[in-house]
Amino acid sequence: MTDDAPGQTPSPANKGRFALSGPVLGGVAVALSAIALALSAAPYVGDSFGGKVRDYLIRNPQVLDEVLAAREAMQSQSRVQAINAAAAANPALLAVDPRDPAFGPANAKVTVIEFFDFRCPGCKAVAPDYRALMAAHPDVRFVFKDWPILDRGEDVTSQYAARAALAAHQQGRYLAVYDALMSERSLDRAAIDRILADNDVDMASATAAISAPEMTRHVTDIHAAAAALGLQGTPTFFINGVASPGIDPREVGALIEAAKKG
Repeated sequence: MTDDAPGQTPSPANKGRFALSGPVLGGVAVALSAIALALSAAPYVGDSFGGKVRDYLIRNPQVLDEVLAAREAMQSQSRVQAINAAAAANPALLAVDPRDPAFGPANAKVTVIEFFDFRCPGCKAVAPDYRALMAAHPDVRFVFKDWPILDRGEDVTSQYAARAALAAHQQGRYLAVYDALMSERSLDRAAIDRILADNDVDMASATAAISAPEMTRHVTDIHAAAAALGLQGTPTFFINGVASPGIDPREVGALIEAAKKG
């Protein structure tokens, strides 16, 4: 592992989608602000108004859930629109990169791109169904963007996993290693090396590839593309250059079918 591996310094954009981060806490603040606003209006609409609001919310706490869900939906829609605007403005960000692992016909009508981190809980959760999508759509091109964003401080496990998988790709062993890394609950360097060895990856060649300057450039370029697109977390899926609003493989599958018909 080289010392110049990108992604070691966290930023707000580098939080996984399943973390309790800005959108969720912001939604709570909005809900509480709405309640406070309603209560502050009490002197102008009647002494009992604040009490009625309080009683209503106590009897119907699901209203707060609805407020938070609506807020999150609005924020998610806004993020997706911004990402799609960035992708449309600069198609080169999602253009074919021969260094990326890709499976399916090169001239496929539909191309699916996934940005992911091997330690991301959401990525791990959807990986089996996503791989099933690949099997169900042999006429679709699936491209993997190894985007390690969950490293903190001296912990560079995500970076090492991404480089290890890309090194396995150079030996034609990417999907087998991808499946094993996604299935491993607790990744560390020893587990990653074991997975490489268990899947017939030549370790001497892989070690050289992992620390090579070319590998650093590849991962750095993925980080740069994700930043230019304004991606907020992993996994993020693109179907023919358009970001999926969610991460459910069923939703991705529906978008694939729509793209085929279109």
